[in-house]
This record gives sequence, C-alpha cells and structure tokens, in this order.
Amino acid sequence: MNLRRLQYFVKIVDTGSLTRAADVLLIAQPALSQQLATLEREARQKLLMRTKRGVVPTEAGRVLYRHAQLILRQCEQARADMHAAAQELAGAVAVGLAPGTAAAGLALPLLRTVRARHPGIVLYLNETYGSTLSELVMNGRMDFAVLYGGKAAMHGLSFVPLLKERLCVVGPDRMPAPAAEVPVRDLADVDLFVARPYNVVRRMVDEAFAANSMTPRVVAEIESDSTLKQVIAEGLGATILPESMARQVVASCAAWQRRIVDPVIEAPLALCLSDHLPLSEPAQAVKQIVLELIEEMAPARNGVAETRLAS
Repeated sequence: MNLRRLQYFVKIVDTGSLTRAADVLLIAQPALSQQLATLEREARQKLLMRTKRGVVPTEAGRVLYRHAQLILRQCEQARADMHAAAQELAGAVAVGLAPGTAAAGLALPLLRTVRARHPGIVLYLNETYGSTLSELVMNGRMDFAVLYGGKAAMHGLSFVPLLKERLCVVGPDRMPAPAAEVPVRDLADVDLFVARPYNVVRRMVDEAFAANSMTPRVVAEIESDSTLKQVIAEGLGATILPESMARQVVASCAAWQRRIVDPVIEAPLALCLSDHLPLSEPAQAVKQIVLELIEEMAPARNGVAETRLAS
C-alpha cells in the first residue's frame, strides 16, 4: 500500500469528512476521492461509509485505521532516527505517568533533565489511569509508561519492575488515628473511598482483605484525586493509597496516614513498554533518564521505605 494513501485515509477518518480532509491536506476533493477509491481497490474492501454526518470507517476500515496509525508512526520514527544519527537527538517522545503513584513525582525532574541534556526532544506527558496508559503503549500511541502493575503478563506489552511502594490508610483528623501501623483486620468497619475494582491498587486491597476473610466496606468508588482529597477533608471516611499519594492528601488537609500490615501491601511500580514496537532513539534516551530518576527515588523518603526492584 502507498504510504501517502494511508496518510490520506487516516486524515479522512480523523476529520470524518472528505471535504475537511481535503482542506487539511491541501489537495482537491476529487483527487482525494480518487486516492480513496484506489486504496479500496487495493484492499478489495469498502473502507468508508457515507452517513448524514459525514463518513465513518467500516469494520475493515477500522482495522486498517489502527494499522495505518502504527505504520505511519514507525515511518516518522525511522525518519527521526536517521536524522538523529547525524545530529543531536530530536523528536517527540510520549511518556505516561500514572497519577496517584510515585510516577507522578517524575514529571518535573524528567522535564528538567530532558531539557538540559536533549533540548531537541519534545516531551508529551500523559497522566491518566494505568489501564488507559497500557492500552496507548500497546497501540503504539505512547512510547512507554510508568504505572503500577506488571505482575501478570499482557499480550503486546512487557514490564520492567522498578520499585515497590507501601500502601497506607489515610483518614481525617476527626477520625481517631490508629497506632503507627494498622492491621488489615482493624479496617473491617471503616468506611472506605477507593478506586474501582479494575484499578491495580484496588485489586491489591481486595486481595489483602480476602486473605483475612473480609470484604472492604466500600461506600463509594472515586477515581478523581481532587474529589478524594475533598472527601477526606470533609471527614466522610478513609481511603487506602500508595505512600506517595497518601502524603499529598495529608499535606492538603487535616488528615493522618498509617502503614498497613498483616499483610503488608506493596504496589509494584513498573516501566510498561510495547513488546513488538521498538523505541526511537529519543525515546531510548528519555527511558534512560527515567531509570536514573527512579534510582534516585529508591532510597527511603520521609521515613517510609520504598523497595527498589530493578534499574
């Protein structure tokens, strides 16, 4: 298939209109329609359907759209890598940092270090939930991500373990603060505000409770950091968070945090990569910087140890 036709096809799907795509691509609409017809003949399938609101891909078109994005991105990487071979590293690098994790603390140090070492690299930082980040990495729309997980193998992804972070219970000051450490069994009657079951931290909490033949008393499922802080500030209940996020909540309102024991719950932070798409030279350089920053984070901070797994 012709790369230019693939580029045209992706733009048509993105805009949902042959007219708008032609305007963006700076070509005449009849010429664009002809290129689309040629592509459909090569594919031997109908790729787009016309509707009242524009054009939408057929099932075959959706499959081609997904592959075309990967093909075009790899071509861009190839051009950038060839250019970088003769000059300083340059290009765009997309990195995911899961919020509410130790990864969130990497953003500013990563920006500073990349800017100092490789001013030609343009970083795109995406802070969203781990399941979304891993999907973006799998689809080739993000170079790599730092997130909790990696215990189980996932098709299309590989994980490099980085460090483990203890989980803590966080409660408002109006709730009596327990001793320095809290056994899971002591949380049986505590109203908890936690993430949904597909969240890695939530799964670990559920497993720890199940090991004590208990079920967490979940009164609401919240995945907004700002809302969770407001819940704790209002004294509505408690939550269970990784130590780094727990410190942020305690710093934002009148609250306390305590480490969880019996069992100790540790969230594994991992580097999530595609197992089939190679990193560009700029992305390799940014990955190395991330590993260096993780190495600096590994020692104990604020009295709570973080266990380093690998560099």
